[in-house]
Amino acid sequence: RLEMRRRCTWRIFQSIEYAGEHDHIKLNHFFDYLIENVTPKNTKDREFINRILSDSDTAKQVKLEKSMESTAVPLSYKGPRLGFPLTPDDAVNVLEAFRNNQQLHPYYVLKLFQEVEQHLSHLPNINRISTCYSEEITVCGDLHGQIFDLFHIFYKNGLPSPQKLYVFNGDLVDRGPHSIEILIIIFVFLLIYPKEVHLNRGNHEDYMINFRLLAVIKNVFSSIPLATVIDRKVLIVHGGISDKTDLERLAKVERCKVWDDKERIGGLSAEGSSREGGSTAELADGIRRIKLKAGIVGRKEGKDRKEGRKKGRRKEGRKEGRKEGRKEGRYILWSDPDPKPGCTENEERGGGCYFGPDVTDTFLQKHRLQFIIRSHECKPEGYEVDHNRKVITIFSASNYYAPGSNRGAYIKLGPDLIPHFIQFQATKGISRQISRVEESAYQILKEQLFAHRSELIAAFRGYDKKNTGLISVNDWAKAIESILQLGLPWRMLRPHLILQLTNGRVDYKTWLRDIVTEEKSSTQERLQSSLLENIYRNLSNLETIFTLIDTDCSGFICLEEFHQMWKLFSAHMNIDISDENIRDLARSIDFNKDGKIDFNEFLEAFRLVKQPPS
Repeated sequence: RLEMRRRCTWRIFQSIEYAGEHDHIKLNHFFDYLIENVTPKNTKDREFINRILSDSDTAKQVKLEKSMESTAVPLSYKGPRLGFPLTPDDAVNVLEAFRNNQQLHPYYVLKLFQEVEQHLSHLPNINRISTCYSEEITVCGDLHGQIFDLFHIFYKNGLPSPQKLYVFNGDLVDRGPHSIEILIIIFVFLLIYPKEVHLNRGNHEDYMINFRLLAVIKNVFSSIPLATVIDRKVLIVHGGISDKTDLERLAKVERCKVWDDKERIGGLSAEGSSREGGSTAELADGIRRIKLKAGIVGRKEGKDRKEGRKKGRRKEGRKEGRKEGRKEGRYILWSDPDPKPGCTENEERGGGCYFGPDVTDTFLQKHRLQFIIRSHECKPEGYEVDHNRKVITIFSASNYYAPGSNRGAYIKLGPDLIPHFIQFQATKGISRQISRVEESAYQILKEQLFAHRSELIAAFRGYDKKNTGLISVNDWAKAIESILQLGLPWRMLRPHLILQLTNGRVDYKTWLRDIVTEEKSSTQERLQSSLLENIYRNLSNLETIFTLIDTDCSGFICLEEFHQMWKLFSAHMNIDISDENIRDLARSIDFNKDGKIDFNEFLEAFRLVKQPPS
């Protein structure tokens, strides 16, 4: 019974987590669509898109230098002071400061990120390391901003050193409260021991997901290598592989450009570009071809034009190659192993694929590898072995979903390449722990039900043909799954969500009213009304969009930024709205009439627009 409860609780946590990742993927796809399809009609719009989605390298460098100049370290600063190049003492001082809840001065943070970007940008896509030069290699999985797990690993396993090599396999950030601190610690050790500390990129090392960290982190994320190979026998990647993964091709991908928005927007900065009607250069080329046929243009010039067209085709080929590289990179970052053979799209996460044991065998044979180490998935024991011990998942963030939900683990490999798993987390009082974890899981599930209350009412009414307010438990379960699509055993969960039935049926109106009342009291004024459902459900995405529009990171959207963004969206989403109407909308959102829109005003606008069904 305890095991059944544990598995059910685990499924709740994982389903909700993957649904959240699906939202992140959709947001990425939205901006991909914007980049690929939007054709700004004037220079002002093009400059606005470039400002939102990309800055030139020179502009970024100037911004960084100005930021560093304006953040000089005062004499009154009591935290650790770093000297560059860094020393082992600097690393110890940073660790000690973070243990004591001190912060590193912004000047040192900016300088550190600048140095790390330069170091990472010179590394290959696939790092190749050996056990010959180290006693052992330690592989850590997801940490997700949980700094005390990193402290625990260092305490039990030792700090990085020439004798102790570390590979951090992505997802250092997001979810936990100490993302920046973990980046700082690992980056400090990376600069001190560049041959002993290695990083792989994870799917959460994504600027769109972590837009609220620091603007300078964008280049750092895109510079992180994609894979590590140990002794030519063990591949370490964050997510996994697909049936098309090829290490030689992956090694040639321009990773600093594959996820770079500046690269993706391509011709937006070129004068006269238009996807629909062709650029002015294409028009001139067409006219010149007509003249060539008429004998107006000489043969030499015609030959030059022919060469130019060949170059254009080669350019298109490179563009297609970058697109394939981007797809390959997402498979590396997002994929999960599956016991079923074959390779299918990972619809649960919304990105990557499920790869079966046959895909693993083919890949390992092709590249003469023994096994794959990956992370990306939280496991109850901190690790899991699949595909006949040829795929190992390692996850280093303990208590990831709730206190007691899972152990963390890391792997140690010696010259024999036999993996040794080290787990950490106390397991006393398992029954009491399961109860606490269950409570957290059901609370999160109730929040999801609250966030989708309007859709649930409509779905329940579809089964309540006579409008009695009562439906069967089976219909209740089918309706909830049709809306949340979490793949959960709702009939089994029913006693935890509905304490009492009415003649064996669900009084869905009373039940939803109770959930709203409970959620309002537990989250106080922030969820004071069902009008906030849509905001609550999309809060993370709204924060990201707000920050994107706020290009100067002032914490406000000026009315001109708002106007340009709306014009851009309306022009390419068939929304007929005049400049004056946009200005009126901006002024109506600016509730305190100070000429700018803060985040609370931005959310309030969505609250007023999104009306619940009666």
